[in-house]
Amino acid sequence: MNESPFDIYADKYDMWYEEHYAVYESELEAIRELLPAVITGKSLEIGAGTGRFASALGISYGLDPSGKMLRMAGKRGVGPIRGVAEHLPLKSSSIGLVLIVTSLCFMDTERTLSEIYRVLVPGGELVVAFIERKSSLGTKYHSESSESDFYRKATFHSASELIEVLREQGFHGPATRQTLFKPLSEIKVSENPEKGCGKGSFVVIRTTSIKKK
Repeated sequence: MNESPFDIYADKYDMWYEEHYAVYESELEAIRELLPAVITGKSLEIGAGTGRFASALGISYGLDPSGKMLRMAGKRGVGPIRGVAEHLPLKSSSIGLVLIVTSLCFMDTERTLSEIYRVLVPGGELVVAFIERKSSLGTKYHSESSESDFYRKATFHSASELIEVLREQGFHGPATRQTLFKPLSEIKVSENPEKGCGKGSFVVIRTTSIKKK
């Protein structure tokens, strides 16, 4: 079985956050603004990687297909779950909050959202953070994807399209935040997130799962 780039380059992936710490902090701040004050039930990050976000944001569990990344996440205090987003190894209505950070582009979007809807409790929340496809950074990543260790098979999303798909999958009441308003090399201190989307390259959307009884 061939190793994925996320196993092969796990250390390189993790070091990126050290080298771009102000960018990482900017992303964390934008996500924090949309996390619920109280989480009902268990919390899970899908595509948790090395646990950088789950550990910093108090998310209980991290799911990822990469064993090497999950071992690194475990060392950061994140409960590791080996698996893929399209087939979550979890019971229905068992999770209060699901977080996805910059990894939805590697997943089958509709299948993943359907699975998240299944495992969330009624009224559970989904927070999705991603690189806006139409932004300067999204355009750059797309143009360089064929040469990238990580983004060769990525499908980037726009906020408007993703909000529409979320609604189709049963999620309601989107709230948004955005950050990364400058090129990454120019971000030396953490940026203050703003409401909405259309300016920043990093967008966060929070929605609620409303299930019929």
